[in-house]
Amino acid sequence: QVQLVESGGGLVQPGGSLRLSCVASGSIYRIHAMGWFRQAPGKERELVVVITSGDTTNYADSVQGRFTISRDNAKNTVYLQMHSLKPEDTAVYFCYSAGISAAGSYDTWGQGTQVTVSS
Repeated sequence: QVQLVESGGGLVQPGGSLRLSCVASGSIYRIHAMGWFRQAPGKERELVVVITSGDTTNYADSVQGRFTISRDNAKNTVYLQMHSLKPEDTAVYFCYSAGISAAGSYDTWGQGTQVTVSS
């Protein structure tokens, strides 16, 4: 079973920065994609950014130019560097991964980490 554990959330002032981390663990053979989604109170979960095994990235328009995804394949870890944070970035941020494990194809989510942007 593949598990994802996020860290790095917290409270930051508008214009500030945060870096989120997500570690995938388990009997992983291949990761096809990892990324981040977010869900604000009363809203649907939405894509923030996803990176594929071929290093293709897909950013939401609302974060383009402010957020950067990167990964460490050796550690099965993905990072989300967030700059110029705005109050509307406040949400629970969920890590996502899809790939192949010892049990077959997997598609899984982390438990989420809260990001609050407020003065």
